[in-house]
Amino acid sequence: MALSLEALQVIDAIDRRGSFAAAAKELGRVPSALTYLVRKLEGDLDILVFDRRPHRARLTPAGLELLREGRNLLRAADELERRVQRVASGWEVELRIAVDGMVCFEAVAELLQRFYASAPGTRIRLSTEVLSGTWDALVGQRADLALGLASVVSGSAETASGFLVRPLGTIEQVFAVAPLHPLASLPEPLPPEVIRHHRAVAVGDTARNLPRVTVNLLRGQDVLTVASVEDKISAQLAGLGCGYLPLERVAGYIEEGRLVPKLTTLPRLEIDLYYAAASSARGLALRWFLDELENPAVRRALLARPAGANRVPAAPPA
Repeated sequence: MALSLEALQVIDAIDRRGSFAAAAKELGRVPSALTYLVRKLEGDLDILVFDRRPHRARLTPAGLELLREGRNLLRAADELERRVQRVASGWEVELRIAVDGMVCFEAVAELLQRFYASAPGTRIRLSTEVLSGTWDALVGQRADLALGLASVVSGSAETASGFLVRPLGTIEQVFAVAPLHPLASLPEPLPPEVIRHHRAVAVGDTARNLPRVTVNLLRGQDVLTVASVEDKISAQLAGLGCGYLPLERVAGYIEEGRLVPKLTTLPRLEIDLYYAAASSARGLALRWFLDELENPAVRRALLARPAGANRVPAAPPA
Protein backbone atom coordinates (compact mmCIF):
# COMPACT_ATOMS: atom_id res chain seq x y z
CA MET A 1 0.00 0.00 0.00
CA ALA A 2 1.49 3.36 -1.09
CA LEU A 3 -0.08 5.39 1.71
CA SER A 4 1.35 4.99 5.20
CA LEU A 5 0.97 6.68 8.58
CA GLU A 6 4.64 7.71 8.32
CA ALA A 7 3.97 9.54 5.05
CA LEU A 8 0.94 11.29 6.53
CA GLN A 9 2.96 12.37 9.58
CA VAL A 10 5.64 13.83 7.30
CA ILE A 11 3.12 15.71 5.13
CA ASP A 12 1.40 17.04 8.26
CA ALA A 13 4.70 18.30 9.70
CA ILE A 14 5.73 19.96 6.42
CA ASP A 15 2.37 21.74 6.18
CA ARG A 16 2.51 22.96 9.77
CA ARG A 17 6.18 24.01 9.69
CA GLY A 18 6.18 25.46 6.17
CA SER A 19 9.28 23.72 4.86
CA PHE A 20 10.96 20.34 4.53
CA ALA A 21 13.88 21.55 6.65
CA ALA A 22 11.70 22.71 9.56
CA ALA A 23 9.64 19.52 9.42
CA ALA A 24 12.80 17.40 9.39
CA LYS A 25 14.03 19.20 12.52
CA GLU A 26 10.73 18.51 14.31
CA LEU A 27 10.76 14.86 13.34
CA GLY A 28 14.45 14.36 14.07
CA ARG A 29 15.30 13.37 10.49
CA VAL A 30 17.34 14.79 7.64
CA PRO A 31 15.50 16.83 4.95
CA SER A 32 16.58 14.45 2.19
CA ALA A 33 14.75 11.57 3.89
CA LEU A 34 11.51 13.57 3.88
CA THR A 35 12.03 14.59 0.24
CA TYR A 36 12.55 10.96 -0.77
CA LEU A 37 9.45 9.78 1.11
CA VAL A 38 7.18 12.49 -0.39
CA ARG A 39 8.48 11.92 -3.94
CA LYS A 40 7.98 8.19 -3.60
CA LEU A 41 4.40 8.76 -2.42
CA GLU A 42 3.75 11.13 -5.33
CA GLY A 43 5.09 8.56 -7.73
CA ASP A 44 3.08 5.71 -6.24
CA LEU A 45 -0.17 7.74 -6.26
CA ASP A 46 0.65 9.55 -9.53
CA ILE A 47 -0.15 12.96 -8.02
CA LEU A 48 1.70 16.07 -6.84
CA VAL A 49 1.34 16.58 -3.10
CA PHE A 50 3.36 19.81 -2.84
CA ASP A 51 3.87 22.75 -5.17
CA ARG A 52 7.59 23.36 -4.72
CA ARG A 53 7.85 26.51 -6.81
CA PRO A 54 7.35 29.06 -3.99
CA HIS A 55 9.81 29.37 -1.12
CA ARG A 56 7.23 27.83 1.22
CA ALA A 57 6.07 24.29 0.50
CA ARG A 58 2.41 24.56 -0.42
CA LEU A 59 -0.03 21.70 -0.77
CA THR A 60 -1.72 21.15 -4.11
CA PRO A 61 -5.51 20.61 -4.12
CA ALA A 62 -4.86 16.85 -4.15
CA GLY A 63 -2.38 17.28 -1.29
CA LEU A 64 -4.91 19.31 0.72
CA GLU A 65 -7.50 16.54 0.40
CA LEU A 66 -4.91 13.91 1.26
CA LEU A 67 -3.88 15.80 4.40
CA ARG A 68 -7.47 16.60 5.46
CA GLU A 69 -8.49 12.96 5.47
CA GLY A 70 -5.02 11.86 6.55
CA ARG A 71 -5.23 13.85 9.78
CA ASN A 72 -8.41 11.94 10.63
CA LEU A 73 -6.46 8.71 10.14
CA LEU A 74 -3.61 9.99 12.32
CA ARG A 75 -6.03 10.90 15.11
CA ALA A 76 -7.74 7.51 14.82
CA ALA A 77 -4.40 5.70 14.92
CA ASP A 78 -3.34 7.70 17.98
CA GLU A 79 -6.62 6.90 19.73
CA LEU A 80 -6.29 3.22 18.81
CA GLU A 81 -2.78 3.14 20.27
CA ARG A 82 -3.97 4.72 23.53
CA ARG A 83 -6.98 2.41 23.66
CA VAL A 84 -4.85 -0.71 23.25
CA GLN A 85 -2.56 0.54 26.00
CA ARG A 86 -5.56 1.13 28.28
CA VAL A 87 -6.91 -2.34 27.61
CA ALA A 88 -3.52 -3.81 28.42
CA SER A 89 -3.53 -1.90 31.72
CA GLY A 90 -7.02 -3.11 32.69
CA TRP A 91 -9.25 -0.21 31.57
CA GLU A 92 -12.24 -1.13 29.41
CA VAL A 93 -12.56 0.31 25.91
CA GLU A 94 -16.27 0.86 26.59
CA LEU A 95 -18.47 0.64 29.69
CA ARG A 96 -22.22 0.27 29.19
CA ILE A 97 -24.47 1.58 31.96
CA ALA A 98 -28.23 0.96 32.11
CA VAL A 99 -29.92 3.76 34.07
CA ASP A 100 -33.46 3.30 35.31
CA GLY A 101 -35.85 6.19 34.77
CA MET A 102 -36.17 6.62 38.55
CA VAL A 103 -32.51 7.66 38.81
CA CYS A 104 -31.64 11.36 38.66
CA PHE A 105 -29.72 11.91 35.43
CA GLU A 106 -28.10 15.12 36.69
CA ALA A 107 -26.41 13.07 39.42
CA VAL A 108 -25.31 10.52 36.80
CA ALA A 109 -23.82 13.39 34.77
CA GLU A 110 -21.87 14.65 37.79
CA LEU A 111 -20.57 11.13 38.36
CA LEU A 112 -19.44 10.96 34.74
CA GLN A 113 -17.64 14.29 35.05
CA ARG A 114 -15.56 12.91 37.91
CA PHE A 115 -14.93 9.71 35.98
CA TYR A 116 -13.71 11.50 32.86
CA ALA A 117 -11.42 13.66 34.99
CA SER A 118 -9.74 10.56 36.42
CA ALA A 119 -9.88 8.15 33.46
CA PRO A 120 -10.90 9.89 30.23
CA GLY A 121 -10.03 6.99 27.96
CA THR A 122 -12.94 4.59 28.49
CA ARG A 123 -16.01 5.33 26.42
CA ILE A 124 -19.33 5.35 28.27
CA ARG A 125 -22.57 4.18 26.66
CA LEU A 126 -25.73 5.00 28.61
CA SER A 127 -29.18 3.52 28.07
CA THR A 128 -32.39 4.55 29.83
CA GLU A 129 -34.52 1.64 31.00
CA VAL A 130 -37.73 1.14 32.98
CA LEU A 131 -38.72 -1.59 35.49
CA SER A 132 -37.75 -5.03 34.11
CA GLY A 133 -35.82 -3.35 31.29
CA THR A 134 -33.02 -2.31 33.65
CA TRP A 135 -32.51 -5.87 34.84
CA ASP A 136 -33.02 -7.20 31.30
CA ALA A 137 -30.16 -5.01 30.03
CA LEU A 138 -27.81 -6.45 32.63
CA VAL A 139 -28.68 -10.15 32.34
CA GLY A 140 -28.90 -9.82 28.55
CA GLN A 141 -25.32 -8.46 28.53
CA ARG A 142 -26.39 -5.16 26.99
CA ALA A 143 -25.05 -3.39 30.08
CA ASP A 144 -22.08 -3.88 32.39
CA LEU A 145 -23.59 -1.86 35.25
CA ALA A 146 -27.25 -1.27 36.11
CA LEU A 147 -28.42 1.65 38.25
CA GLY A 148 -31.91 1.53 39.71
CA LEU A 149 -32.99 -2.12 39.68
CA ALA A 150 -36.47 -2.10 41.21
CA SER A 151 -37.58 -4.40 44.01
CA VAL A 152 -41.02 -4.61 42.37
CA VAL A 153 -39.47 -6.67 39.55
CA SER A 154 -40.11 -10.21 40.73
CA GLY A 155 -37.08 -12.41 41.25
CA SER A 156 -34.50 -9.83 40.30
CA ALA A 157 -32.56 -7.69 42.71
CA GLU A 158 -32.97 -9.67 45.93
CA THR A 159 -32.37 -13.09 44.42
CA ALA A 160 -29.81 -12.40 41.68
CA SER A 161 -27.26 -15.14 41.11
CA GLY A 162 -23.92 -14.37 39.50
CA PHE A 163 -24.29 -10.63 40.09
CA LEU A 164 -22.98 -8.22 42.66
CA VAL A 165 -26.14 -6.47 43.91
CA ARG A 166 -26.15 -3.59 46.41
CA PRO A 167 -28.90 -1.28 47.74
CA LEU A 168 -29.13 2.11 46.08
CA GLY A 169 -31.93 3.56 48.17
CA THR A 170 -35.68 3.85 48.52
CA ILE A 171 -38.04 5.96 46.39
CA GLU A 172 -41.20 7.13 48.14
CA GLN A 173 -44.19 7.43 45.82
CA VAL A 174 -47.20 9.70 46.17
CA PHE A 175 -50.57 9.37 44.43
CA ALA A 176 -51.25 12.72 42.78
CA VAL A 177 -53.53 14.39 40.25
CA ALA A 178 -53.87 17.82 38.68
CA PRO A 179 -56.13 20.29 40.58
CA LEU A 180 -58.90 20.08 37.96
CA HIS A 181 -58.84 16.28 37.76
CA PRO A 182 -62.11 14.71 39.01
CA LEU A 183 -60.27 12.80 41.76
CA ALA A 184 -58.82 16.00 43.23
CA SER A 185 -62.07 17.00 44.92
CA LEU A 186 -63.22 13.56 46.12
CA PRO A 187 -62.99 12.66 49.82
CA GLU A 188 -60.02 10.61 51.05
CA PRO A 189 -58.93 7.91 51.16
CA LEU A 190 -59.71 7.00 47.57
CA PRO A 191 -60.72 3.32 47.19
CA PRO A 192 -59.61 1.23 44.19
CA GLU A 193 -63.18 1.01 42.86
CA VAL A 194 -63.21 4.79 42.45
CA ILE A 195 -59.68 5.09 41.04
CA ARG A 196 -60.41 2.32 38.52
CA HIS A 197 -62.81 4.58 36.61
CA HIS A 198 -60.10 7.13 35.87
CA ARG A 199 -57.25 6.83 33.39
CA ALA A 200 -53.85 5.94 34.81
CA VAL A 201 -50.55 7.20 33.44
CA ALA A 202 -47.81 4.55 33.34
CA VAL A 203 -44.23 4.39 32.13
CA GLY A 204 -43.78 1.50 29.71
CA ASP A 205 -41.51 -1.35 30.76
CA THR A 206 -38.51 -1.54 28.39
CA ALA A 207 -37.68 -5.23 28.84
CA ARG A 208 -36.87 -7.14 25.66
CA ASN A 209 -36.66 -10.71 26.92
CA LEU A 210 -37.82 -10.72 30.55
CA PRO A 211 -41.56 -10.53 31.32
CA ARG A 212 -42.74 -6.93 31.46
CA VAL A 213 -44.42 -5.72 34.64
CA THR A 214 -46.89 -3.02 35.61
CA VAL A 215 -47.14 -1.33 38.99
CA ASN A 216 -50.34 -0.15 40.69
CA LEU A 217 -52.58 -0.51 37.65
CA LEU A 218 -56.07 -1.74 38.42
CA ARG A 219 -57.97 -4.34 36.43
CA GLY A 220 -60.11 -2.68 33.80
CA GLN A 221 -58.45 0.72 34.22
CA ASP A 222 -57.71 2.79 31.10
CA VAL A 223 -53.98 3.43 30.73
CA LEU A 224 -51.93 6.10 28.99
CA THR A 225 -48.44 4.65 28.50
CA VAL A 226 -45.53 7.08 28.20
CA ALA A 227 -41.78 6.67 27.72
CA SER A 228 -40.28 8.19 30.86
CA VAL A 229 -40.92 9.38 34.40
CA GLU A 230 -40.61 12.97 33.17
CA ASP A 231 -43.32 12.29 30.56
CA LYS A 232 -45.54 10.74 33.24
CA ILE A 233 -45.19 13.81 35.46
CA SER A 234 -45.99 16.10 32.51
CA ALA A 235 -49.05 14.03 31.59
CA GLN A 236 -50.42 14.15 35.14
CA LEU A 237 -49.72 17.88 35.39
CA ALA A 238 -51.83 18.24 32.24
CA GLY A 239 -54.68 16.31 33.84
CA LEU A 240 -54.39 13.38 31.42
CA GLY A 241 -54.53 10.78 34.16
CA CYS A 242 -53.67 9.77 37.70
CA GLY A 243 -51.07 7.63 39.38
CA TYR A 244 -48.12 7.38 41.70
CA LEU A 245 -45.13 9.68 41.22
CA PRO A 246 -41.72 9.89 42.92
CA LEU A 247 -42.22 12.29 45.83
CA GLU A 248 -38.74 13.80 45.43
CA ARG A 249 -39.49 14.69 41.81
CA VAL A 250 -42.90 16.29 42.40
CA ALA A 251 -42.62 17.87 45.88
CA GLY A 252 -42.22 21.30 44.27
CA TYR A 253 -45.30 20.87 42.10
CA ILE A 254 -47.29 19.88 45.19
CA GLU A 255 -46.01 22.95 47.06
CA GLU A 256 -47.03 25.14 44.12
CA GLY A 257 -50.50 23.57 43.95
CA ARG A 258 -49.93 22.20 40.46
CA LEU A 259 -50.42 18.65 41.77
CA VAL A 260 -52.75 17.47 44.52
CA PRO A 261 -51.61 14.51 46.63
CA LYS A 262 -54.38 12.08 47.52
CA LEU A 263 -54.52 9.35 50.15
CA THR A 264 -55.77 5.98 48.93
CA THR A 265 -56.67 2.69 50.53
CA LEU A 266 -53.98 1.02 48.41
CA PRO A 267 -50.80 -0.05 50.26
CA ARG A 268 -48.26 2.73 50.80
CA LEU A 269 -45.83 2.54 47.89
CA GLU A 270 -42.10 2.64 48.47
CA ILE A 271 -39.78 1.11 45.90
CA ASP A 272 -36.37 -0.21 46.93
CA LEU A 273 -33.78 0.33 44.23
CA TYR A 274 -30.46 -1.46 43.73
CA TYR A 275 -27.38 -1.26 41.56
CA ALA A 276 -25.69 -4.34 40.15
CA ALA A 277 -22.91 -5.69 37.96
CA ALA A 278 -21.73 -9.15 36.99
CA SER A 279 -19.73 -10.72 39.82
CA SER A 280 -17.05 -11.81 37.35
CA ALA A 281 -16.43 -8.29 35.97
CA ARG A 282 -12.90 -7.06 36.61
CA GLY A 283 -12.47 -3.88 34.53
CA LEU A 284 -10.98 -0.82 36.21
CA ALA A 285 -13.68 1.53 34.87
CA LEU A 286 -16.42 -0.61 36.37
CA ARG A 287 -14.45 -0.84 39.61
CA TRP A 288 -14.24 2.97 39.68
CA PHE A 289 -18.03 3.28 39.55
CA LEU A 290 -18.58 0.53 42.12
CA ASP A 291 -16.15 2.27 44.48
CA GLU A 292 -18.01 5.57 44.03
CA LEU A 293 -21.36 3.89 44.69
CA GLU A 294 -20.13 2.71 48.08
CA ASN A 295 -20.36 6.37 49.14
CA PRO A 296 -23.80 7.01 50.75
CA ALA A 297 -23.77 10.61 49.49
CA VAL A 298 -23.42 9.41 45.89
CA ARG A 299 -26.31 6.97 46.30
CA ARG A 300 -28.53 9.67 47.85
CA ALA A 301 -27.73 12.07 45.02
CA LEU A 302 -28.77 9.50 42.41
CA LEU A 303 -32.26 9.40 43.91
CA ALA A 304 -32.60 13.09 44.77
CA ARG A 305 -34.69 15.74 43.10
CA PRO A 306 -32.89 17.17 40.04
CA ALA A 307 -31.55 20.70 40.46
CA GLY A 308 -34.05 23.18 39.06
CA ALA A 309 -36.86 20.63 39.00
CA ASN A 310 -40.41 21.92 39.35
CA ARG A 311 -39.50 25.47 38.47
CA VAL A 312 -42.49 27.34 37.14
CA PRO A 313 -41.72 28.78 33.66
CA ALA A 314 -41.41 32.54 33.65
CA ALA A 315 -44.49 34.37 32.39
CA PRO A 316 -44.07 35.95 28.93
CA PRO A 317 -43.60 39.71 28.92
CA ALA A 318 -46.83 41.71 28.69
